[in-house]
Amino acid sequence: MSRSDPPRSSIVARVRRSSQPGLHPSGHARSWRRRLNIRFAKLMLWLHIYVSMFGLATVLFFSVTGITLNHPKWFFGESERLTQAEGQVNREWLHVPAPGASSGAESDPSGQVAKLEVVEHLRRAHGVRGALADFRVDPAECTVSFKGPGYAADAFIDRDTGHYNLTETYHGFVAVINDLHKGRDTGPVWSVIIDVSAVLLTIISLTGLTLLFYLKLRRRPGLVVSLIGTIVLVAIGLLWVP
Repeated sequence: MSRSDPPRSSIVARVRRSSQPGLHPSGHARSWRRRLNIRFAKLMLWLHIYVSMFGLATVLFFSVTGITLNHPKWFFGESERLTQAEGQVNREWLHVPAPGASSGAESDPSGQVAKLEVVEHLRRAHGVRGALADFRVDPAECTVSFKGPGYAADAFIDRDTGHYNLTETYHGFVAVINDLHKGRDTGPVWSVIIDVSAVLLTIISLTGLTLLFYLKLRRRPGLVVSLIGTIVLVAIGLLWVP
């Protein structure tokens, strides 16, 4: 047995015992099916064990955050902390001449602001984090918003003077993990993590169900319990979900 193989399981042993070849002329076909069943059972067992171990952290994370998300008051999930600051940006960044625009002609005010310079200044000066969520420009004011898990920052900039007020909101650790659970304001990389976690959970569930069919004594009660759980879930969704 190689190091990558899982330990011998009673499931594989039962497949071997239940598929003994006979002396019938079709014994060769039964022997081939027996070997195929054993290999398939080994594959399902290998996937179930090692995918479960690989996805253990993600399963545990999404299980725990399911509770904190459903009951934030139990874990002080609604606490928040505000910090305020003010500063000055270069006025030239707020009145960039539009290329090709004639004097006195009206143009889009959003094209007259050096948005990149403004955003980088806020990050350097105040350590603003999170992704840029919105940058609104009107003739008198710019509004810049940043969003992240459990975090928000909003800056209001006067275009005439360059003076701004910045408000940062921290919602605490529980809010951070709740936003990670929901994938809100977490970026594309974490979105991939959620997709991979969903695939791992699907594999774990399907391989566990497949292995149940190799356990003759537990096959019927296991399927009955699975069916009851499905019926209960559907009934709750139809009867008690508004």
